[in-house]
Amino acid sequence: MADPAAKNAKTQAKDAKSAVREAKRTEKARRKASTDPADMGRVRQIARAYQLTHEYDKQLPFLLLAAFLVPVVLAVVVGLAWTHLGYLIALGIMVGVLLAMIVLVQRAKKATFKRYAGQAGSAEVALQMLPKQWVSSPVIAATRNRDVVHRTLGPGGLVLIGEGEPSRVRQLLAGEVKKHERVAYGVKVTSIVMGEREGQVPLSRLADHIKKMPKILQPQQITDIRQRLRALDAVRPTLPIPKGPMPTNGRQARGARQATRGR
Repeated sequence: MADPAAKNAKTQAKDAKSAVREAKRTEKARRKASTDPADMGRVRQIARAYQLTHEYDKQLPFLLLAAFLVPVVLAVVVGLAWTHLGYLIALGIMVGVLLAMIVLVQRAKKATFKRYAGQAGSAEVALQMLPKQWVSSPVIAATRNRDVVHRTLGPGGLVLIGEGEPSRVRQLLAGEVKKHERVAYGVKVTSIVMGEREGQVPLSRLADHIKKMPKILQPQQITDIRQRLRALDAVRPTLPIPKGPMPTNGRQARGARQATRGR
């Protein structure tokens, strides 16, 4: 006669295996339906990037084709004139794929800026393109008129980025600069107004503008200032708007406005 305890253990082990299989199937289905790049494989990420970029860049297929074919054609011509045709074609294909990927990345950046241009909170898109040495905090201050201030801290110093109506956002920035200077202890706080007018930095150039700033902080200084900023952020009231670029039309805009009001 079988031991009841052993039989019960086998049943539990079987149930556990079934639960694991079900969890794997659920996770696989979630990742398959997800639009988060972190849930995608490399091929799917590239396909998604192409799809989103093509919506705002109709010349993309021709540019990618040209980037791929030019080195391949050159390799064939050189191979026919000299020797090692097969080797040169393989090399041309690899170079062509590399060039096509570079073109896709550059055009994807431009398409992203077009997609979010004019939307409140769009500076966060540029901040996400900064190197990992920069620590960014989107929407640390905001008004009901959707004037917002973002912050980033890195080798170039402590930077505050304002976006919105220039006269209002400069006033908002000035107040934030004073608050940050109290905890920065002698570190200069740089303020930037994002926009297309004279004296402003466009969204498409914001990340490059920040990366080109002279390096004035070492990693340990960045860590120290970051800890002081946490104390400053801890006493801030909860902001009335969600972080990230805000849609400006259609059903998405209505949903964003509901989120702004707190529903």
